[in-house]
Amino acid sequence: MFATIYLPNFYLQAALRHQPELTSKPVGLIDDQDPKPVLIQLNQAAEDASLHRGMTPSQGLARYLYLVVKTRLRNQEKTLGELLLQLAFSLAPYVEATAPGLCTVQFSDRKNVLRNVEGVVKQLSEAGIAAQAGIAPTPDASLLAAHLAKPVLQIEDAKDFLASLPIETLVLG
Repeated sequence: MFATIYLPNFYLQAALRHQPELTSKPVGLIDDQDPKPVLIQLNQAAEDASLHRGMTPSQGLARYLYLVVKTRLRNQEKTLGELLLQLAFSLAPYVEATAPGLCTVQFSDRKNVLRNVEGVVKQLSEAGIAAQAGIAPTPDASLLAAHLAKPVLQIEDAKDFLASLPIETLVLG
């Protein structure tokens, strides 16, 4: 059994971690180390204002004057990633840091998996961090479940779960 814990918009969550007052305002994130910075992540308010990833900050501001443009904060990303790993290791000793804001946990015992994973997601939520988790028999199915979770989704039969998904869902971007 596997669980994937997913922090959506990981870079943006790290950048806004200590600025909760920006949660309701349209915020776009850029990587200032890119030669031509573009918006790489947006919060829901920015998406609701018809902003899109890939726009330059000036295009975003032209479309919505009150867009807040933030830059990636790698120190905050590192801290948030370490917190995610620490909580994942509280579940089981077999943990993989799969990608930024994403980790996969392998369980040798199925006992209390759902309850324990829900506890970790709740801890993250109480710390102001949006998290989703998927539990499934395979790591790939747990990843897809995590992306679809609200906030935790457990899948018993990966084959049936995957067969029911539209092809667009299988291409996570």
